[in-house]
Amino acid sequence: MTPGLDLAAKRAASLDLLRSVRDRFAPAEIVVAWTGGKDSTVALDLWRTVLKEGLAESQSGRARVLNLDTGLKFPEVVAFRDTLARDWDLDLIIARPGLDLAAYPVARDKAACCRDLKIAPLSAALARHSVRALITGVRRDEHPSRAGRKRLEDRVWDNGQACLEVNPILDWTEMDVWSHIAEAGLPYCSLYGQGYRSLGCMPCTVLPTGGTGAGEDERAGRDPDKEAQLGLLRDLGYF
Repeated sequence: MTPGLDLAAKRAASLDLLRSVRDRFAPAEIVVAWTGGKDSTVALDLWRTVLKEGLAESQSGRARVLNLDTGLKFPEVVAFRDTLARDWDLDLIIARPGLDLAAYPVARDKAACCRDLKIAPLSAALARHSVRALITGVRRDEHPSRAGRKRLEDRVWDNGQACLEVNPILDWTEMDVWSHIAEAGLPYCSLYGQGYRSLGCMPCTVLPTGGTGAGEDERAGRDPDKEAQLGLLRDLGYF
């Protein structure tokens, strides 16, 4: 896909990519990695559109989604997740780390923390639910480490779990995402209205300087130590 395409062309290409995934795997083998953030919500909306195409009225086209709940998410994100899961009748899988957070050194070592609280439960959930295709909201322009990413990527995690990572909005911009949300009338987490532009765990996410995020990098509110290691985290299994 050419990054310079307008949103309508990008959306059409994203839908075509998702149709190819739908035709390749059984519905139960395809899961959306849904964080509750704006990008993965758009990817989920596109996937629901593809699922419903050609279905009889008696068929639900119910989307299966995987949410990583580290126990450190903003309450607003968790509330949005639960509300939308109900309103959209999502088949929601929640993956949680099997650790005592009260005794865990949260965010002390950013790579280790992401590995233990995100990557390990993600790979375990993919294996447990026999996932063969994982749809994400990853965007190429959001971070330099994602510049070389592909729309379809074969992934193998440390536990040997393998699946196809599908990045349907890889060439979308932040403005494309918000334009689609506005055009489709999609709901979004209330934290965006407070000035947040990228939502992670509470210890590693702050409100951008000035409260609006205007003029700053989209991920300016993310912990810089973690951001510097995003390439390493990707190698470990991070999106």
